[in-house]
Amino acid sequence: MLIVSLLMCPILLLTVLLETDYSQASQCAKKACVDVYVENGQIVIEAHKGSGPKSKTVRKPIPKAKPKLTPAKPRPKPRVTATYVKPKSVTVPRKVVPKAARKVAPPISLSEKLVKLLPTANIKHEPAANVITNVPVIYWCDLPGVFSTRVAVIGEVVDVAMRASFTWSFGDGSFFETTSPGSAYPNQTITHTYSRAGTYAVVLLATWGGVWTNNGVARAITGQIRKVSVTTVTVANAPTRLTQ
Repeated sequence: MLIVSLLMCPILLLTVLLETDYSQASQCAKKACVDVYVENGQIVIEAHKGSGPKSKTVRKPIPKAKPKLTPAKPRPKPRVTATYVKPKSVTVPRKVVPKAARKVAPPISLSEKLVKLLPTANIKHEPAANVITNVPVIYWCDLPGVFSTRVAVIGEVVDVAMRASFTWSFGDGSFFETTSPGSAYPNQTITHTYSRAGTYAVVLLATWGGVWTNNGVARAITGQIRKVSVTTVTVANAPTRLTQ
């Protein structure tokens, strides 16, 4: 019974150690790190959870030093006879083989990276054709006032809200800045009047910035996204009327 108990002790100790490693791994898996930033004109949502259990050094048993063997000296031959006496047999101790190191649970680590694209504006104007000088042209774009999205990464829910500011270049050297995308008639938030006939390149620069929220905490998104839209407008001279 004593021998059986001694053999069972290492097995029980090994079981306890293995259970402790996996409980540490589950604790590490509960930690998460989330970040939202701008890269290459895109919204990047990245999350990392867990770093796995710390590696433990397993000490291997040091094998015992082999005893030095001294061969037995043969007995002196008797003078009367020529009988040879063999040396005594020597028992060589068995080589001590260290036990195999126990296996440590592999690190638990999860990561995920999502990319979101923002829409590019389409420029619209009224009148859509037959634009003439000295008559206001109404401009707007089809972008929303706020771009919002909700994503889930490795169990973490992240809300992203982006707002745009707009810079209009009407092609004749005039600029206009606003936070409104504008709208069609009768709204006249964004208008421009051309004094000369010609074809003009109208450029709209939308600059996006915003915040992201996770677990009730809001943070600013690192970086900005700039989107450029271009259209052309042909302006004709207004008809001339002669009055008396």
